[in-house]
Amino acid sequence: MTEISATTRCGFVAIVGRPNVGKSTLLNHMLKQKISITSRKPQTTRHRILGIASGTDYQCLFVDTPGFHGNINKTLNRVMNETVTSVVNDVDAIFFVVERLTWSAADELVLSLLQGTKVPVLLVINKIDLVKDKKELLPHIQAMSEKFDFAEIVPVSALGGHNLPSVEELVKKYLPESPFLFPEDQVTDRSSRFLAAELIREKVTRQLGDELPYEATVEIEKFEQDGKVLHIHGLILVDKKGQKRIVVGKDGERLKTIGTSAREDMERSFDTKVMLNLWVKVKSGWADDERALQSLGYIDP
Repeated sequence: MTEISATTRCGFVAIVGRPNVGKSTLLNHMLKQKISITSRKPQTTRHRILGIASGTDYQCLFVDTPGFHGNINKTLNRVMNETVTSVVNDVDAIFFVVERLTWSAADELVLSLLQGTKVPVLLVINKIDLVKDKKELLPHIQAMSEKFDFAEIVPVSALGGHNLPSVEELVKKYLPESPFLFPEDQVTDRSSRFLAAELIREKVTRQLGDELPYEATVEIEKFEQDGKVLHIHGLILVDKKGQKRIVVGKDGERLKTIGTSAREDMERSFDTKVMLNLWVKVKSGWADDERALQSLGYIDP
């Protein structure tokens, strides 16, 4: 652990925004390492995930959150919203991520959540690489500044890495003086077992797109190192029998593709050879069952 000094800073920064604005991509690029899964499908992130960025004199603890949304017709959706609400009340600064030149009712909903906060809110305008006429950025930034007293407004491209060093420098001054809370080489508080489940779920989401609704999750049944090989057994849970057929695919080809892609990512992340076995099981109503959500790690016991 780093000793406390007058120049040592450490604090928590929440990353919030509506679904699919690039919060997890921003986190991964700030850490220069993948710890939060991504896809083009909204609500890919379902858990609070801590990413730890350590410099010589600072440690920034980024809290990636699920996309905040108005659709709370299922227990899972309500739990994800509660995760966001609890995080913004317990951090030292907030990144509010929006995209390009758009401002929607969903963005307004997130802003309403931040109205009572007493910590600095930095507006991060993501995906500016997709803005064709950059002259439109300044008027948009001006319009955004009139919506809320943002501490900073920063245009970035999380995927391309544009302006992220500036964000890193800006956020340091909002961290309180404090010793480091984690070892300097640690990048997350999540276990490798959790990351394995998330990597499998990412591949399911990317492979199936709109074919599979949100009623799919992953449970790791075995995670054991045997010599130089890490043996992982993953169970993909879906809500209906028809969804199981979709995940498995013809002659098991789709499940095989998901497994191969997930295994390759795991071997990069865990720096070891991985033997991955996947199964698909129907567990009806899991997304609306508090006991099931607790056993799957969505709700703290």
